Amino acid sequence: MADRGKNGLEFGVLGPLQVLADGRQLVIGRKGMRGLLAMLVLEANRVVPIDEIVDSLWADEPPATARTIVHGYVSRLRRMLEEADPAGSARILTTPPGYQLSVDPWRLDFHRARQLVSSARGKPAPIRAQLLRESLGLWRGPVLADVPGDPVTSDLEELRLAAVEERIEAELELGRHLELVGELRQLVNEYPFRERLVGHMMRALYRSGQRADALDAYQRFHRRVVDELGIDPGPGLRVLHEQVLRDDPALSSPRPAEPAPVPPRPGVVVPAQLPAAASGFIGRDEELAWLDRLCDSRDLATTTIAVVDGAAGIGKSELAVTWGHRRAEQFPDGLLFASLNGFAPDRDPVEPAEVLARFLVALGVPADGVPRDLDDRVGLFRSVLAKRRVLVVLDDAWDPEHVRLLLPPGAGSVVLVTSRRRLGSLVVSNGARMLTLDTLSDDEATRLVDEVAGKPLSDQEPAAVRKLVELCGNLPLALRIAAAKLVFSPEWTVEALVAQLSDDAARLRTLDLPDTGVGVERALAVSYRNLPPDLAETFRAAGLVPGRWVSPHAIAAVCGIDLGTAAARLADLADAHLLVEQWRGGFVLHDLVRLYARGVVENRECGLRRLLAHYLAACDHARRLVRPVSDGLDFPGDATAPRPATSAQALSWFDKEWPNLIALVHAGAEAGLHEQVWQLVRLVHTYCVTRLVSREWHGIAEFGLASARVIGDRRGEMLVLHAVHDINNRAGTLRGTLDQARLAHRTALDLGEPRYLVMTLNQLALALTAEGRVDEALGHHREAVDLARRDGDALGEATALNNLAQAEQRLGHRETAAQHQLLAMEIYHRNGDERSYAVAMNNLAELYAELGLLTEAEEHARQGVELARGGSMQFEEAFGRQVLGTVLAKRGERVAAQAELAESLRLFVRLGSPRSMLVRTALEALTTEV
Repeated sequence: MADRGKNGLEFGVLGPLQVLADGRQLVIGRKGMRGLLAMLVLEANRVVPIDEIVDSLWADEPPATARTIVHGYVSRLRRMLEEADPAGSARILTTPPGYQLSVDPWRLDFHRARQLVSSARGKPAPIRAQLLRESLGLWRGPVLADVPGDPVTSDLEELRLAAVEERIEAELELGRHLELVGELRQLVNEYPFRERLVGHMMRALYRSGQRADALDAYQRFHRRVVDELGIDPGPGLRVLHEQVLRDDPALSSPRPAEPAPVPPRPGVVVPAQLPAAASGFIGRDEELAWLDRLCDSRDLATTTIAVVDGAAGIGKSELAVTWGHRRAEQFPDGLLFASLNGFAPDRDPVEPAEVLARFLVALGVPADGVPRDLDDRVGLFRSVLAKRRVLVVLDDAWDPEHVRLLLPPGAGSVVLVTSRRRLGSLVVSNGARMLTLDTLSDDEATRLVDEVAGKPLSDQEPAAVRKLVELCGNLPLALRIAAAKLVFSPEWTVEALVAQLSDDAARLRTLDLPDTGVGVERALAVSYRNLPPDLAETFRAAGLVPGRWVSPHAIAAVCGIDLGTAAARLADLADAHLLVEQWRGGFVLHDLVRLYARGVVENRECGLRRLLAHYLAACDHARRLVRPVSDGLDFPGDATAPRPATSAQALSWFDKEWPNLIALVHAGAEAGLHEQVWQLVRLVHTYCVTRLVSREWHGIAEFGLASARVIGDRRGEMLVLHAVHDINNRAGTLRGTLDQARLAHRTALDLGEPRYLVMTLNQLALALTAEGRVDEALGHHREAVDLARRDGDALGEATALNNLAQAEQRLGHRETAAQHQLLAMEIYHRNGDERSYAVAMNNLAELYAELGLLTEAEEHARQGVELARGGSMQFEEAFGRQVLGTVLAKRGERVAAQAELAESLRLFVRLGSPRSMLVRTALEALTTEV
């Protein structure tokens, strides 16, 4: 049921009116449109006459243009639905005498709620309770709470109350009377005339040892219905009252006593089919304890099912078999085991009919007494085990249907199912519990290597063993194979094996035991071959992404599909344990899975080109939110690119994607996609300047410069050189960059574009200043200001003025510097560059402080800090607090000054800025003042 709503539109009335498109809520608009849509949803797939719509929307006083207004509402609703879902999973049809919403009923929350309630009937109490809780979970509040008028929804309220009553009845059967008393008191107060709720409360109170309260609940209800309705309680409630009065044993908790095990007798065989447990089982203490708790708390009237799922080689079968042997005494009637071969590399899955035949023979049924018909085998299997308590291990299941026919009846039996896929429908239909295995911890993995090798390698070669564990990705199968290789070839050292595993191209080949048919690559190949074509394509695309994690946006770009489809495919791959969703929308491949995926990638260069185009568009959008740009690069295309809406969101996106962007630069350069590589390096420099990411930046900057030079792209070379200069300027490491600045400026002169001349003139002037040649730098700054003004380059002019002010300040011309700085600040503000505006504000505050204008200095510094805090500008905030601390110290406000300087120091240290040394010195001087 859950899978049907992954894509397209969904409609909700069990609460405020809601329309979801691929999980994203749509804004419906004015109240009249909500009222109309609510009517169409409630009457989905049936025609709603237009007269009925008019009467509902305007009651007795419709305007003369009511029909025209309705037509307009319909038109806007159609447009909204079509834009949200062009595939047309829901459409409004014109069907005389009115309109009709054509939609799959499963897209309606109230339909799903009804189906869950209906499917719960006749099921065992645990499953019934689970299905009813799922149904009630669909309610988000009062039905159509935000829709005007009076929609007819009484049947849905009755459905909810019926589901509540049914759920409570199921939980009473499970013995949860103590937990239900408080809830029932509240429900009876809210719905005082519902006899069934009163009856539930009486049972819960009685079974909780509160017999007098149970009788009092009946008496209060009796008085209410007699006084207010003039009737007596119904016969069922009267019978219940009499049972309470006489302490009828039938009222005792329905939880059955533990059935006595059926002793072995002639013709009754006690099977013991579990394979031998692996010697030296390591780790999994939490998982074993989870299985213990599940077994100890199981309902002895039903069958308890646990699904142990996880990736290939993670140790699912080993865990199930080991636990089965440890708890064998809990199952006096036998241990049954079947390998279903769901993911066997060279065998077909075993059909349930064959497994049933083997089980029946193991349970003592003569071979010639096994029925031929599948249904008859199922019936005999259930009859044989009707009062017997067994453990059934179903290993390597392919899908839920593989399992359902092999489930024994009640009597407290336990079924362990292992699978590489999440068999989620067993949770809904059979009340199964899920246990997903992860890789071993570092300590457990190290102990496993020692155990398989038969000697304490971790004591003899600790560093090499740690590296071995890392290269095996803590995967039990890989660790066992690696340790076995050391056993088979005693002359090998751990260091030699690590050296071989360190070669990505050889790692999977090394983690293989050809003579045994066991290997990590073989295990992964089975999972891959079992994927449908669309998921196989997505898996290859995930292997193409060079970074640490994969997003639906990247997959959509590489595969040429929409975002919803990409997300659904990734979720399906997570269900198949070929990747892990570590956060919402963030999917990670295990290192060994990634190596395998890279090996099956098709047309790597074409895929990388699409991926780079995607990230260029995403970075371009995000950087423009951080601050305006004027470098002439523009990448508007790619509908799959994420679209953050604010500067803070853009920086957050960059923070998360930064490792992927670094990896993509390396991969693009290796593939020879040089134009896209230098462009990407240039685009991310805005983020690097803002976050002061200098160490990783210089690594990818080398790739950017080399790529531009390889293809002879002089503009690219100049823009990357300018980006390098920008980072060095922020980090305070401009000394020694004069040759680079001159090269960039010569290139700009050859290109002849004014904005590039402005950029490189500023770059050249700052490089001269770093060498102490400030007088010479002034001329370049002034030339940049004049050129930017002539070209109408407002941001270029502001940047040149800001730099000119800094140079004048160095020469002691503070009043002139303040004039330039004030003008730069105003231009930044007019053009929406809030980050540079905050910098200029702080620079001006510093100038005012040097001029002795302490009031103005404090005012501007505080404004600069507030601007920076509101825009996630950590460097700007740190600088503003440094200036503010200096001003407060000059005013004699020593404690306040210490606080500002301490916070400035903390921020600069976090950023790794060399300015932290200046602030630390100022703070120490202030602290030691007498």
